Amino acid sequence: MSFANILFYFLIIVPSAIIHEYAHGWMAERLGDKTARYAGRLTLNPVKHIDLWGTIILPVMLSLLTHGSFMFAYAKPVPYNPYNLRDQKWGPAIVGLAGPASNLMLACAFAILIRFIPGATIAPFLAIIVYANLLLMTFNLIPLPPLDGSKVLLALLPNALAYKVQVFFDRWGFFILLLLAFYLFDLISPVIEAMFRLLVG
Repeated sequence: MSFANILFYFLIIVPSAIIHEYAHGWMAERLGDKTARYAGRLTLNPVKHIDLWGTIILPVMLSLLTHGSFMFAYAKPVPYNPYNLRDQKWGPAIVGLAGPASNLMLACAFAILIRFIPGATIAPFLAIIVYANLLLMTFNLIPLPPLDGSKVLLALLPNALAYKVQVFFDRWGFFILLLLAFYLFDLISPVIEAMFRLLVG
C-alpha cells in the first residue's frame, strides 16, 4: 500500500465509516434504544470505533490484492437492541438506513463545496471524499448481512417470508457476501459513477 493510499484511507475512509456507525447509534436512540450510549459508542472518538479486522486488516488485504485499485473498510458496528425500538418492524430498517444516509449527506455536502469552488486545488481531494462516501453508501445498501441493506429487505417482506429469509441469512448470508466480495465492486461501480457525475457534474 502506497503512502498516498494510506493517507487517503486514514483521512477519508476511516472518518466516513465512523460517522456511518455513529449515525446508526444516533438513530437508534431517537427510536427508543440507548444501548449505544450505555456502551460508550455514541461518540465520534475513533478509538471507540476502530475494528482490528474491518478497519486495519481488510483494507490492507484488499489494497494488496487489487494493487491499490480498490479499498473498503468498516468501523466496529455500534450495538443496538432492536427489541427496544418503538417500531419493531420498520425500526431496524430505519436504523440501518441511517448509516448510508450519513454517507450520502457527506457526499452531497462536499459536492456542493466543489460546485462553489470549481477549479480549486483542493477540488480533486474533495471529489475523492464524495466518491468514497458514495462507495460506502452503495456497498452498505446491498441486501446481504451484515450490510444495512439486509435490514431494509427484511422490513419490506411480509413477516412470514421475512422470517424464512432471516433464517437463510443467518446460515449463509455472510458466506455469500464473501463469495461476491471481489465481484461486487464491478457490479456497483456503474451506480457509483452515475451518482458521482450527478453530484459533481
